[in-house]
This record gives sequence, structure tokens and C-alpha cells, in this order.
Amino acid sequence: MFDQHEQTLSRAMEAIAERGYWSAYPESPSPRVYGEGAAERGKEAFESYLGKPFPLDQHGTGHWIGAERSPYGMELGITYPEPSPEQLVELAKAAMPAWRDAGPKARALVCAEILHRINQRSFEIANAVQHTTGQAFVMAFQAGGPHAQDRGLEAVAYGLAAMTAAQPSARWEKPAKGEPLVMSKKFTVVPRGVGLVIGCNTFPTWNAYPGLFASLVTGNPVVVKPHPGAVLPLAITVAIAREVLAEAGFDPDLVTLAAEEGQGLATQLATHPDVRIVDFTGSTEYGDWLERNATQALVHTEKAGVNTIVVDSTDAYKGMLGNIAFSLSLYSGQMCTAPQNILIPSDGIATDVGHKSFSEVAADLAAAVGRLLGDDARAVELTGAIVNAGVLERLEAAPSLGEVVLESRAVAHPSFPGATVRTPVIVELPAEREDVYGREHFGPIAFVVATASTDDSLQVLRRTISGRGALTASVYSTSEQVLESAERVALEAGVNLSCNLTGGVFVNQSAAFSDYHGTGANPAATASLTDPGFVAGRFHLVQSRRHA
Repeated sequence: MFDQHEQTLSRAMEAIAERGYWSAYPESPSPRVYGEGAAERGKEAFESYLGKPFPLDQHGTGHWIGAERSPYGMELGITYPEPSPEQLVELAKAAMPAWRDAGPKARALVCAEILHRINQRSFEIANAVQHTTGQAFVMAFQAGGPHAQDRGLEAVAYGLAAMTAAQPSARWEKPAKGEPLVMSKKFTVVPRGVGLVIGCNTFPTWNAYPGLFASLVTGNPVVVKPHPGAVLPLAITVAIAREVLAEAGFDPDLVTLAAEEGQGLATQLATHPDVRIVDFTGSTEYGDWLERNATQALVHTEKAGVNTIVVDSTDAYKGMLGNIAFSLSLYSGQMCTAPQNILIPSDGIATDVGHKSFSEVAADLAAAVGRLLGDDARAVELTGAIVNAGVLERLEAAPSLGEVVLESRAVAHPSFPGATVRTPVIVELPAEREDVYGREHFGPIAFVVATASTDDSLQVLRRTISGRGALTASVYSTSEQVLESAERVALEAGVNLSCNLTGGVFVNQSAAFSDYHGTGANPAATASLTDPGFVAGRFHLVQSRRHA
């Protein structure tokens, strides 16, 4: 069953080794790609969920819960079956043996079919992502749909490659006096146990799919625990997975939904003795708590960090400013990869349009953001909406932290009057205010920091990554020596580095099958999406041998 996906899996396994550009799922929401009427059908499917119980055939307590509200100003009114954590774990354990016995290839083909059907419903999921996260529609389609699906397939490919690195059986023959010693040996992939995926509010599918599919392909059942504010995208995902599993002859309880309204369900599940894998995206505080307390499980966390841009010099001043302005504005900075600190020598920088003082660079960056977001109708398609009250509170408090270079302004959304839309604030700080810029300020908040020199900037970069972690770092320089120094600092601090981005590639975006998201080598994350280490601990190899 689903043998039509063999070529996709083969190509995905080639792609994770080659690291060039490849995508299995088209990112353009064009009718030429997804067919006439696909966008309309997706929106209708999303709207059909509003104000109703979500159609999920899953065991529960009999009660229905839900508290999602769109950042664009409307109550979704969708309810989900309230789970019994103990029952979900028991059902998952009961479903595991047949899934284990199916073997790596069969599991991978089923996972590929799940992703294929998710892709067919990308417009439906895009609307769900938009109205639970505040992303603008095109971003919700791309990041919540095809890009997330690529990350899921990437995890499947890594899992399949790891499980099939050696032959599943062997004839062992050792020369001896007289007849050789001959054994028949069998090696079986044995799953670690029940997996738990704890979703986040801002990228519910993109951040959940790697853990979900890495666990599932390696034989583990998965309980999906969405953020209370972003349940719908993962509820649709779980429903599709259960449908495919049942069609393939497996127990649909291999994938279940654990919705909640904020009663601590994640903690209850993460510390359950039979939950053996935890994948988490969210706050540093809770991620650290999981690492300390979910000791029975393999814990992968992606937390918060302080992402930094070091500006030394540039031969493309306008392109640099435009690239940074876009990165600061995209989804209102509500990305774990968005830059926060921009370190500039206090005596300025050399550029292709002459020397620029620190103040000129800061002012020109503020002007670039202003131009980019000057038209409200265009601005909202880039910034999206503010996802929750916590982001808004931090944004409103930011001007008190230093000298404001660019004020944030409220933007009226032409289609959603109830949306909360804000442009970024840029605040100037002296280098000694590391107590401020040395911690994360999640949201559309950026700091331009005057340092003593580029060498000083690199040391600040090293300290903040070592102390708080980072998922991205960036450097601008025309000096090969500076670029090499920045690479050494990045290697030693364990952060992915981008150099001299001026075109259509931005520091806060990464491409599946080529870019690694996070490294696991600094405090911001314990894993990388996706590398071999992300899948390796999710299964064991158990052998059986007998005389041949």
C-alpha cells in the first residue's frame, strides 16, 4: 500500500545527503499548482469547523473543550474531545506492537502518505494556521503547509536512513578447526516508546512535524499536545494521520490529540513513566524544566535565544538595510530565528556609499523599515498580527529600555478590523546594557548596540550565545579575516551563521533538506531540525541469533 511514494522517499534520502535545494511540496499557493478552486475549498473547510465540535473520532472523557481566538479578532468557537492522559498512553502502547512489526519501509510509506494528504489540504491548514498564530495568509500557507511538510518528510528520510543503515539479517560464518561456526542473525528496530509532541503558539505545524514524523517512522506512537491557542492546525493533522493509519490496517491510536485549555496537561504527560520521547517548542523556562524533570524520556527542546547580527562593513549598503528590515518585520519578529541585536562599532562602518556613522546606520535602518511598512495594506501581509498579549506587553515596554530610534505604530488591517497589528520598535543601547539585550525580547523588538569594535561585537556575540543561546547569527563584512573570525566564533559557540545576506535569503528562514534549524550545541536548543542525532535515540536495535 502507498508504494507510489517510494520514489519520493528515495529522493528525500538523496536530498538529506546532498544538502542542495529540493522540495517535495510546492510552496506557491497558485491555482496553477494546486488546482482551480483549491483556495476556496480550503477556506470553506476551515470555516466549516467554526463554532462546532471538531470531528475527531478519538476516545476522551466525554467533555469538549477549546479556547482558541484568532489574533485577527474573532473567536473560533471550536471544541475538541477532552483527553484522559492515562487512557491516551495506554491506547498508544497497545497500538505499538503491530506498528513495530510492520518494519521501517512500511512505516515510512505510511508516513509519506500522511504527508501527501496533508499537502492536499494545505489551504485548509493555512487558514487554520493564520487564525491561530496571526501569520499573514501567504506565510501561513508556506510555513504552515509545504515548508512544514518538507520538514516532516526530512525527518522521515533521516529515520529511514538510520533504521536501514545495516542489513536486517546476516549469516555469520567464522572459520574454525574443522567446520566453521555459522550463525543466523536477525536485527529488529524496536521503538523507544510513547512519544509526546508539545506544540507552540506561533508555528504549530512547522515545529511539530519533525518530532511527530521522526517518532512515528521509527515505530513510536505519538500523543500530540498543541498549544491551547493553536489547536486546530494539529487537530487537522492528527485527523488525517488517523485516517491514513486506519486505511493501512493499523490502529489509529498510534496518533492522538491531547487538547487542553491550559490545565498543565503537558507536564502530566511529559512525566508519565511510559512517555519515552518528548519534543517541545516554547519558552526557555518550561524547556529547562522538562530537561530536568522528564528524566524517563529522551527530551528534545527548542527554546528561546538571543539572535544577533554583527555589522562590520558592507559593499551593498542598501541591500543590507533592506534585508535586515525585512527580517525584523516578518511576522512581527515572532519567530525563534528573528534577529534581535544589531551590533555596530561606535565609530561606524565602511560601505559602498561611503563611511556611515553608528547613528547614520541606525537611522537608515529605521528608514528602511519605515519604507517597507509604509503602506498599511502591504505591511499587514508581511507583519501579520500580534499573536498574544505577552508580545504586546513587551513591545509597549520596550521604549523604556533605551533611546528609541524607530517607534512602533499600530496598523489598521483592511480585512480584519479586530486584528492587533504593530510595526517593529528599534531601540538604541550602549554596549554596557548587556542586562537588557543579553536576554530575549520575543516580538517586534530590536536593539542597535554601539560596541567598541567589530572584535568587541564578536565577543558580545559569543557571550550572549553561551549564556542564553541563539538559533541564528549573521555577519556583514567585506573583510575575509572578519568573516573567518565570525565563523570561528559561531563554531565555538555552536550557532548557525549567515554571511552578507542582501538578496532573497533571510536569516530567519531555513530550507528543509539543506539548512539545519538549530544545532543542539548552545542553550537555545538540545536538537537540530534535522540531523542524524534527532532520530537516533528514538529506536533501539535488538538482535536474535541461532545456529544455522
